[in-house]
Amino acid sequence: MKLDKAAIRNEYQRHDRDTGSCEVQVAVLTKQIEALTAHLKANKKDHSSRHGLLRKVQNRRNLLDYLKRENEAGYRELIKKLGLRR
Repeated sequence: MKLDKAAIRNEYQRHDRDTGSCEVQVAVLTKQIEALTAHLKANKKDHSSRHGLLRKVQNRRNLLDYLKRENEAGYRELIKKLGLRR
């Protein structure tokens, strides 16, 4: 489940030193959620990972709500780019 966070960061960052903007955080969380979902399909009884997945989904939802309030155009572009259905 090792993710290449640097590659994700390079794709979604606003400027060259950006590591913590809302867009970057949502993109990293989305990739982590995808990896955990695949893990849980193979390991149905792994309840601690399921709990971690639910926390990541809630964190991403909160970040997306914030982004929608602050920057509607950026929000629409990000969910389109990530393929989220919100």
